[in-house]
Amino acid sequence: MSDTTAEAAPEAPAAPATAPGGGAESFTERLRRPRTYAVLIGSLLLLVLPFYLDRFWLQAGLFAMAAAIGAIGLNMLTGATGQLSMGHAFFLAVGAYGYCVLAGESSTENGHTLTGLGLPTWLAAILAVLLAGAAGGLFSPIAGRLRGAYLGIATLALIFIGQHVLFNAGSLTGGYNGRAVPPLSLFGFTFDDTEVVVAAVPFGSSEKLWYAGLAALLLSALFARGVLRGRPGRAMNAIRDHRIAAGVMGVPVARYRAGVFVLSSMYAGLAGVLLALVFQRTVPEYFGMILSLEYLAMIVIGGLGSVAGAVIGAAFVTLLPQVFTHYSDSLPLVSAPGTGGLAPGEASRYLYGAAVVAVVLFLPGGLARLGLARAQKPSAPNGPKATKQSASPNQSALPKQSAPPKNPGEKS
Repeated sequence: MSDTTAEAAPEAPAAPATAPGGGAESFTERLRRPRTYAVLIGSLLLLVLPFYLDRFWLQAGLFAMAAAIGAIGLNMLTGATGQLSMGHAFFLAVGAYGYCVLAGESSTENGHTLTGLGLPTWLAAILAVLLAGAAGGLFSPIAGRLRGAYLGIATLALIFIGQHVLFNAGSLTGGYNGRAVPPLSLFGFTFDDTEVVVAAVPFGSSEKLWYAGLAALLLSALFARGVLRGRPGRAMNAIRDHRIAAGVMGVPVARYRAGVFVLSSMYAGLAGVLLALVFQRTVPEYFGMILSLEYLAMIVIGGLGSVAGAVIGAAFVTLLPQVFTHYSDSLPLVSAPGTGGLAPGEASRYLYGAAVVAVVLFLPGGLARLGLARAQKPSAPNGPKATKQSASPNQSALPKQSAPPKNPGEKS
């Protein structure tokens, strides 16, 4: 094409802020979406719940928040990177007991002389998360070179090692009966059972920890969302889908696997600290293999590789036994623990086990993708016909090239 033709061609029009065929949305359009209203209403509801719920439901919600934080970390490892881990409960125990040792005082309890460093509780919480990350870092060389079932078996060994240490290191863990958890204190405000009246409502430890748990969950979810949507997330997905191709493209596969394992361990450590603060006592038996299996169920039910899926799955798996326990008198086939019938914990495991099978068979994307699949429907007006019409003005603007002049010696 000649220079005259290139100068005559007009510049391509700028893309509109809101493209009808699925382009970029403006801020006003985003505010008008039903999902935005749902998030705002849900956030407001979560903020006012401590003023209306009793201690039982607040504790159940805090358990769900702690589980959601740990599930987000496991989902980045298993769902986004494709690394199977069966030892997630081990890193929760490192966070919980690390906080107790760092923040607690040396004392004697249940025949055990407990060791404590007496650090400020806020500093102890941060160091406990870093301690869980350091434990993951010690295991990361193995995690960087193993994958699939081999990594799952290797991390399963962490559960047996952890259980042995928790039951026998009495000076650190308190043995079978565990040890008390020091209440968190931040900026002179202590998250204990000392009542503080707010809007004529007495706030105890559960009400105070509710807002600390919400803040921890929000920061964890936003950070994980940024990781998954950025360049590291694309590299993690490439490792999960095509490991050899990712290595050929220059992705350091072993380094990414090891790094994600450390990050997942830190998420588990934060979840362990929050669980310890809610329980107010750490017990070694809780951090066993069943807890690791429950975390795998959370990310499968909610949706692999999704932050929202981890939160939904954690709420489903964690709140189900609490609901069964609270309403065991009115539910069929479920009776109170110790009465000889089907215990609430067993009934909940049967139900979310069936949910795992149903999700794998009929909804591979998990519960988080259920609403997304309904929202994403192809629209006919924005198909090939619209593309054809939008291309015609640019074609008409280009000047037509005339045929080259014939040579006088050529026959017509």
